[in-house]
Amino acid sequence: MLKRRNNSRNSLRLRALLTLAVIAASLAVALTTPVRLGLDLRGGTQIMLETRSTPTTDAGRAATDRTVEVLRGRIDALGIAEPTLVRSGDDRILVELPGVQDPKEAADVLGRTAQLTVHAVIGRAGSGEAAAPPAGTAGERVLPDESGRPLRLKAPGLTGQDVKGADARFDPQSGAGWHVTVDFGDSGSDRWTRLTAQAACHPAGDPQRRIAIVLDGTIVSSPQVDPSVSCGAGIPGGTTQITGSFDDEEARELALLISGGALPVPVEIVEQRTIGATLGDAAIEAAAWAAVIGTALTALFIIAVYRLLGVLATVALACYGLLSYAALAALGATLTLPGLAGFVMAIGMAVDANVLVFERAREEHATRSRPSPRSALTAGFRAALSAIADSNITTLIAAALLFTFSSGPVRGFSVTLGIGVLASMISALLIIRVLAEYAVGRPAALRRPRVTGIAHTGWVRSRLQRRDPFLMRHPRRWLAASAAALVLAASGIVVRGLDFGIEFTGGRLIEYSSATPVDPDRARAALADAGFPRAVVQSSGDTALTVRAEHLTNAEAATVTETIRSLGGETKKLRDELIGPSLGDELRRHALIALCLALGAQLLYLAVRFRWMFGAAAVGALAHDVLILVGVFAWLGKPVDGVFLAALLTVIGYSVNDSVVLFDRVRELLARDHTAPLSRVTNQAILQTLPRTVNTGMGAALILTALAVLADDALTDFALALLIGLAVGTYSSVFTAAPLTIELHPRRRERAAPRPTGKAGAAAA
Repeated sequence: MLKRRNNSRNSLRLRALLTLAVIAASLAVALTTPVRLGLDLRGGTQIMLETRSTPTTDAGRAATDRTVEVLRGRIDALGIAEPTLVRSGDDRILVELPGVQDPKEAADVLGRTAQLTVHAVIGRAGSGEAAAPPAGTAGERVLPDESGRPLRLKAPGLTGQDVKGADARFDPQSGAGWHVTVDFGDSGSDRWTRLTAQAACHPAGDPQRRIAIVLDGTIVSSPQVDPSVSCGAGIPGGTTQITGSFDDEEARELALLISGGALPVPVEIVEQRTIGATLGDAAIEAAAWAAVIGTALTALFIIAVYRLLGVLATVALACYGLLSYAALAALGATLTLPGLAGFVMAIGMAVDANVLVFERAREEHATRSRPSPRSALTAGFRAALSAIADSNITTLIAAALLFTFSSGPVRGFSVTLGIGVLASMISALLIIRVLAEYAVGRPAALRRPRVTGIAHTGWVRSRLQRRDPFLMRHPRRWLAASAAALVLAASGIVVRGLDFGIEFTGGRLIEYSSATPVDPDRARAALADAGFPRAVVQSSGDTALTVRAEHLTNAEAATVTETIRSLGGETKKLRDELIGPSLGDELRRHALIALCLALGAQLLYLAVRFRWMFGAAAVGALAHDVLILVGVFAWLGKPVDGVFLAALLTVIGYSVNDSVVLFDRVRELLARDHTAPLSRVTNQAILQTLPRTVNTGMGAALILTALAVLADDALTDFALALLIGLAVGTYSSVFTAAPLTIELHPRRRERAAPRPTGKAGAAAA
């Protein structure tokens, strides 16, 4: 007994030291490293690019759209989170980069064409020959090699389109130092083999045994084919190295340009300036107050329900915020509104984890004979661990796949969601456990169950134990109700249609220059009063102002102009252009693919951890929630834009999380009794997890309600979407996922077991 007690104390001390180390490190990072804010919160750098036609390609709308996608890949590779890239007119591209430390460096990378070609060498050229192709030799050209001696090159054997990827590497053993490894695609691999097979037919030292790699009209490397390669065999594998006097920055930039692909047409930077935030100071301040008030109300609710443990959960929640902020700052991620959506979801999961532990501790205290608060709490952590782990792992799987296969706001959401989930797990499984174990082991007053909050089962649980309703007696009735709600909501999509925002449809951009600077917040308010509440207003440079809105008629554009002139006196219109969507076809396609992969991975995980029917039911409930949310927004006439996309992703996470918690309890009860009908077991699991569902939902609802009431219009729509999703997700996890599981089970038609009655039956539940 003494040895066991000493081991327990040592384990507690170790967790306490680890907790202090994590908090100290997070505090150090938070105090020394600022978080980079996005365009919607702080502003950033704006670059206007103009595409140029070539003899073979016209710089029209199609070529400009393709250029936008290539540039988006380059910016993502630079590590700039959530950039905005839109086509402006037919041949211009508006690029907005949040949190860029060196705009000139970013502009240089964007402006380079990165035209990569690989050539067979014909031989040496005369020192006086020009770099143009000689007469009668179409495609041939003369370029100086690395030493400055001219080489005559054949027409390109490979281009940047044949490149699969490139990576900067350092190899001290070979003496190559920093170099770039280039991997060719399937067709490029064959061409590379043929090119090196022909060069290998010439003797060592002959210029024709060399292969010239040309980037932007400059030979960056012209190595000879190794003597071990025989004539006609070539180099298989489709991989080569670009070597030279590279330092680490040059090698990484070269790899970035090559892997980013060649632009369809050259681009030229015609303008560069600093721009302001899209939300405005008033909106950000209102959102901050809403977050503070909502979090305070949530803390008071948790304290009222769980008493001392609620106080400790509030402290752990503050530590969660510190951990998340520090991780965001350390990774150099950019925080934007969709990113904040990820944190909202992670806050809910952090509260949910604490509630799961506390409710399981209450169960242990109620079912055991006079257990101590510490033993009940320890048992609660042990019993809740699987539900916490499964719900967080499914969310992390989704976050990882969204980050890997998407870009733009979806990728920003996935980054903050992943950080938030990891921080919430540390908060729930480490920090709150250390605080709670220390608290219940202190003076006698704190060890009393009524003070700790463990002795009271709570109003919801007590009422359920008294009534013991059989909710899953007729599961098909619940499925019919869910189907009816689904049809009603989805009919809004057919009847009213979806009001896609400017991010999806594009619109009109008008830029003004005023004699006196115009406050963007005043302009937003004036345009809202004039009938344009969804216009995006930003400061541009010192005295200019840009207004972006959906497709405006000439009369509506004139109204916008008159409204701006009424604020700034003499106003001059600098630019009036149609712009493309910032969430273009390719970005939307990638986001959809990433979402499908995430759902498939979650289904597979749930099938492995539980049974296939649980995974299918969870995904079915998820589809139900998404369609209802979209349909409700269609009926309300609310915009479907980037903010709504962030809210939709958050609702998806909430829905799966609720279903996982319920299924974890079903699995636990089935392990105790394999012969019990699934309908009875599922009903028992619902009654046992319903207190957790109500308390977690109330905590999240308080934050979202404060945001909906106090925040700006754009954030109000965001909070409204989350509130609707929270309500629908809570309902569907109980009355859609659970009945669907029963219907999918092969033994679903078994006769239900006799219903337990009296106190014994309630205690068994």
